[in-house]
Amino acid sequence: MSRTGETVDSVRAQGVRAVAAEFYRELKRVRRQRRIGNPWGYFFIAPAVIMYIVFQAWPILRGLFMAFSDYRWLLPETHGLAGFNGLANWIEMFHDETFWRSLGIAINFSLMFLPAALVLSLVTAVLISKVNNHIAAGAFRVIAYMPVVLPISVAMMVWTKFFDAQFGYLNVLLQGVGIANPPNWLGSPKTALYAMVVPTVWVRFGSWTLLFLTGIYGINREFYEAAVVDGANAWQQLMSITLPLLKPVFTLVLVLGSGIVSATVESMTLFQGTSGGPAESALTTGVYVYRIAFIHGDMRMGYAATMSLFLGLINMLITAVIFWALRSERS
Repeated sequence: MSRTGETVDSVRAQGVRAVAAEFYRELKRVRRQRRIGNPWGYFFIAPAVIMYIVFQAWPILRGLFMAFSDYRWLLPETHGLAGFNGLANWIEMFHDETFWRSLGIAINFSLMFLPAALVLSLVTAVLISKVNNHIAAGAFRVIAYMPVVLPISVAMMVWTKFFDAQFGYLNVLLQGVGIANPPNWLGSPKTALYAMVVPTVWVRFGSWTLLFLTGIYGINREFYEAAVVDGANAWQQLMSITLPLLKPVFTLVLVLGSGIVSATVESMTLFQGTSGGPAESALTTGVYVYRIAFIHGDMRMGYAATMSLFLGLINMLITAVIFWALRSERS
């Protein structure tokens, strides 16, 4: 009887040890899986990670290094660590009158473009949101978005013909209403920058309109019904309901629009080159950077990277100010 009991106890102890060992192995497997994950997952994300490193991370790191080096494409001795010059590019940039003049032109352009595009897209979105017929509202959304479909270069070439001093539609129209000598929109330093603002607004306001429409359609209609009961008119509803609740959309739109400060493609396409328009009146910073890096001299890509990094810091600062100014109050 005692021998049988000992056998039972031995079998039971072996079973307990086996269960404990299996539990320990499973615990190690779970911990290892938590630590490194499923190996197949790394296999499937590897192509995306490699592409990100090659086309995103490496250019960013290389651009940061070039911003502190005298890298010149046509001078091999300036490549690599041999071209490192510390803050020399930054000191030169702060004394570069052409750079500061181009930055002032870019800021003036943005100060004209942003309010015009913002107001036009908001008004268009509000008007479309008032259309009760779904088919008509869809048609208006398509019409508003059509300019966005065009590449910026193509759109600017279309407006180049529109602004033509002799045969352009605008000057022909002005002559038809009695203006004998209409301005040379793209050939005069006084009007070149203004002429660049109009097509840029036309190209970009459609996407902003859809963003505002998305925000407006997401507002609870009960707010407007309650406002009507309280006797609020359309203007009061806009100021007290629509605009405050569109604050996140305003943040997104302004952040997207802050990068327009470079205005590179618009100027180069509209004025057909890197001249920056008549008397460089439309020479934005982006065009000046392109000129330094690829056109003039020995292709000073290091100095161009310095100016580009400075523009990036400006955009980061503008974005921070936008987020701070339009932050939402949450209880």
